[in-house]
Amino acid sequence: MNFTPTELGASIIFAIAVLHTFCSSYFETLAKKSPRHAGLWHLLGEVEIVFGFWAAILIIYISLIDSLGTAKAFINQRNFTEPLFVFAIMIVAGSKPILFFATKILHLLGKVLQTLLRIRSTPALYFLTLAVTPLLGSVITEPAAMTLAAFLLRDLVYKHKPSITLMFATLGVLFVNISIGGTLTNFAAPPVLMVATTWEWSSAFMFANFGIESCIAIFINALAVTLLFHRQLADSESTEKVAKIPLAVIAVHLLFLLGVVVFAHDPVIFMWLLLFFIGYTTAYPKHQSPLILKEALLVGFFLGGLVVVGSLQGWWLQPILERMSPTAVFYGSLVLTAFTDNAALTYLGSLVTGTSPEFKLALVGGAVAGGGLTVIANAPNPAGIAILRQHFPNGGVSALYLLIAAIPPTIVAILAYRLI
Repeated sequence: MNFTPTELGASIIFAIAVLHTFCSSYFETLAKKSPRHAGLWHLLGEVEIVFGFWAAILIIYISLIDSLGTAKAFINQRNFTEPLFVFAIMIVAGSKPILFFATKILHLLGKVLQTLLRIRSTPALYFLTLAVTPLLGSVITEPAAMTLAAFLLRDLVYKHKPSITLMFATLGVLFVNISIGGTLTNFAAPPVLMVATTWEWSSAFMFANFGIESCIAIFINALAVTLLFHRQLADSESTEKVAKIPLAVIAVHLLFLLGVVVFAHDPVIFMWLLLFFIGYTTAYPKHQSPLILKEALLVGFFLGGLVVVGSLQGWWLQPILERMSPTAVFYGSLVLTAFTDNAALTYLGSLVTGTSPEFKLALVGGAVAGGGLTVIANAPNPAGIAILRQHFPNGGVSALYLLIAAIPPTIVAILAYRLI
């Protein structure tokens, strides 16, 4: 393997950043033990801060070993479209009218399920949120589906102080299902998007090779976790009357959401739409709730840092992928995805020349199957963490517990992709 001092330093920083994500709860403990520097420890305890923080360290490192001009040129050559898109889609998809609309649709489907199967309301809605919303990701993109599902699960489960087991089991299934749920089209899942043009994969091709398998895995995961925890899913007897939102307001919000999704590859346009959207919600505040600007900014900061630090990992990732058989590529990419963003992994795989169709399918299959194992494995994951984190003990999500919780649904995804 040939590497430059910059690449070696970037890989060391990357390894430290990955370790940092597993230790974020430790910094929260330090904040309580050391009130004098609590602000610093709280900052380092924010999972969304990790890669942005270490990206800054990398830029300083490049400036010191080379020059400030080189560091500036390196930053200017990075593509930040994905972090900007996730930032924009989180704000729009997390708005009150969109959530109201999604909730009404799920409640309607839930009533049908209740009538047919004679089951309680909450388990039906819980199952539908984990089964239907991830599949919506193939249309509205994975980050939008993650935002919707996280808000729905927040109100359905996390606000009612469930057991730790239920909290992490739900999060594990959510992350895995969202990761594989965007594979029915060629534009919705970040790891697919990175290779679709290069390998000339159409949405029809994606559905033919991943669609049925993904649907089966999502259904099994959602059903299994619902059956396992249905007794803990208490029906909330809320007497609070939910104010109706006019159809015109919902339609305007849906148009903004559609616009951001359609122009997902044009940051100037979708950021303009976002600014217009913020202006609209400010001008007509009656049917709005505060926009999730802080959470979206933190997630964008996390993904931007991942773009910066992750872009210099090709010197060791690409040679590993080149030496693997298709079967080894599937399991290798699944494991590597836990430590590198799956979109970065598939992009590096697309640079390998002369690969077989089996290699390509195995690379993407492994990358999406492993997308729920860690926070950094799939770009939408930090969005889910940002929305749900406050309901976990000490306001932090244990990376180890998440990994353990995500293993069973990941095994289901593996079996679906390898056996069906």
